Amino acid sequence: MACLSHLQLQKFQEDGFLVLEGFFSADECTAMQQRIGEIVAGMDVPPHLRTEFSTQEEEQLRAQGSTDYFLSSGDKVRFFFEKGVFDERGNFLVPPEKSINKIGHALHAHDAVFRRVTHSPKVQALARSLGLQRPVVVQSMYIFKQPHIGGEVSPHQDASFLYTEPLGRVLGMWIALEDATLENGCLWFIPGSHTSGVSRRMVRAPAGSVPGTSFLGSEPVRDNSLFVPTPVQRGALVLIHGEVVHKSECNLSDCSRHVYTFHLMEASGTIWSPENCGPLPLPQAPANTRAALPRAVHLEV
Repeated sequence: MACLSHLQLQKFQEDGFLVLEGFFSADECTAMQQRIGEIVAGMDVPPHLRTEFSTQEEEQLRAQGSTDYFLSSGDKVRFFFEKGVFDERGNFLVPPEKSINKIGHALHAHDAVFRRVTHSPKVQALARSLGLQRPVVVQSMYIFKQPHIGGEVSPHQDASFLYTEPLGRVLGMWIALEDATLENGCLWFIPGSHTSGVSRRMVRAPAGSVPGTSFLGSEPVRDNSLFVPTPVQRGALVLIHGEVVHKSECNLSDCSRHVYTFHLMEASGTIWSPENCGPLPLPQAPANTRAALPRAVHLEV
């Protein structure tokens, strides 16, 4: 089951995404949810580091210019929050466990439960069936999509933030730990949009610059009629090509939409852009990779 059939591989190559229902068991999903509950219960984030997460370009630049909390999270486990969950002093206006947008970006490196999932035999078999020769995990996140306040993630391409030369070397693995529905913010894709390159790139500014990042290019206005909704059941794994355009809507329902997601990069013959927003090199960076491979910071649905 972890290996793709010829027809599945063909569909992924044509569409830029592929749904694998039932890839993870209910027990595996529960283990990840229980572990994240323990992490949240033990979180201690000083008020001045309570960073609201946004996928809107102006808000990204404004928030990141005031702190390096986001930009330096590539090799750490850090907490990012929804809008409107703090008062002017940084105190919680909602229960802390209901305030978090995501936790990132190195759960796979620092937590045993998420490390086992990320490097599980079936994930390795899946990577091999996709033809990856030297896959490297560049980042991981747990995304909550909280009931009623889980924010919209605007249309984007992962390679805008995880840029490589050549393109086509980044692959997202998006694991539904709860049912993802039209009501609670499932993924939407533009099938075939991975064949036209990237429209913009987030690049890291020189040290000490404000803001800490900028964008090259801009995100074009997308025709909403081109997006296809992709609701999935708990335990599904969605493969996401690095250049496919995707988004998710606000969660206005009573149900959360928990997800664990991580990104792989084919390291063989790949140049990782030194302008990506991950400052720290991976110890296992392949010798033939011209730029050190950081655990990268990324936006995700």
